[in-house]
Amino acid sequence: MRVSVVTVCFNSARTIEATLLSVARQSHDDVEHIVIDGASTDGTLEILERHRQGLSVLVSERDRGLYDAMNKGWARASGEVVGFLNADDTFAEPDVLAAVASAFEQTASDAVYGDLELHSETGKLVRSWKSGSFHRFKYHLGWMTPHPATYVRRELFERHGGFVQDLSIAADYELMLRFFFRYRAKVHYLPKNLVRMTAGGASNGSLSNVARANWQVLRAWRMNGLLTSPTIVLTKPLSKLAQLRW
Repeated sequence: MRVSVVTVCFNSARTIEATLLSVARQSHDDVEHIVIDGASTDGTLEILERHRQGLSVLVSERDRGLYDAMNKGWARASGEVVGFLNADDTFAEPDVLAAVASAFEQTASDAVYGDLELHSETGKLVRSWKSGSFHRFKYHLGWMTPHPATYVRRELFERHGGFVQDLSIAADYELMLRFFFRYRAKVHYLPKNLVRMTAGGASNGSLSNVARANWQVLRAWRMNGLLTSPTIVLTKPLSKLAQLRW
């Protein structure tokens, strides 16, 4: 089974090499690494060119933001399964993709997701995201699978579309709500830490971004013709408290 890993980057010279090496060290024997660079100016492209032999696709051009770049990535994928690894994240172990591919083959699922850990830039563990088993009702509480630790069959993108760029922060949430809740894709939980993620992404970078992301979560339901309680804008951030490591 070919697994396509999409990495989106822009001015990521400080972190991109660790991400590239993390993919290169995977033990799975059929990995396609696609890198979409937003025309970086800080030396990122030079690092990417040094690792060009290990990349199946490298695109460097201006884009309309993160989700536009992600759409470019999955559209170029040839793997049966597609996942995203951010430019400042790494796989937790060399066997992550092998475990993901095995889970797809054994369960015949449309999607496989696992756990992830968020670390500060100094390496301190700040959040342990144990996803837990999939139940549709959990979406009404603001639950979601962790996007960097979620892999889906490429045909889901082809059938149901990609990321909605109007949602500047929560397009990943909307995509998974659409795939897993609205269209009832068969989802399998792999109880394994898949990704070591750097804390402080767009949706958590500031209190204003947290608020904006959670209102976009409510909008995602309405965009899909789905009903849920407006209290989801409160239950979603509260659900993260148990995951924090003080």
